[in-house]
Amino acid sequence: MKKIILLLAFFAFTSIGFAQSGAKIEFLNKDNTIDYGIVSKDSDNGLRTFEFKNTGDAPLIISNVQSTCGCTVPTKPKEPIMPGMMGKIEVKYNMNPGPIRKTITVESNAINVEGGKVALKIRGEVIVKPEVNILEKKKALPSQ
Repeated sequence: MKKIILLLAFFAFTSIGFAQSGAKIEFLNKDNTIDYGIVSKDSDNGLRTFEFKNTGDAPLIISNVQSTCGCTVPTKPKEPIMPGMMGKIEVKYNMNPGPIRKTITVESNAINVEGGKVALKIRGEVIVKPEVNILEKKKALPSQ
């Protein structure tokens, strides 16, 4: 009987040792993606926010945030995100006309993602609204 109790106690203590403790990052956006949709260059400033929560038991430190190109500028939190608290990463796209397909890499001390790196994505399309010239004659529709 003593052997069984000792064996159970041993397994209980070793399983506690294997439990991961540390910072964990969980993003609120589905698939870590923000869809701009179809937006006009003139009516949208290109700023979007990825919100996340530290679901771990240690402070979450975002060490680096970088984009795949210079047309997308991310900003990272300057202070550590305490356990249970929310944080945000702002992304500003320069609104060049055409499709948007960019990746932002977040590097942190999170233990729930491989290497502490998470890929965030933005997608959509930027269009330029056609200019309307009020002095231009409208084309008449063909008669039937």
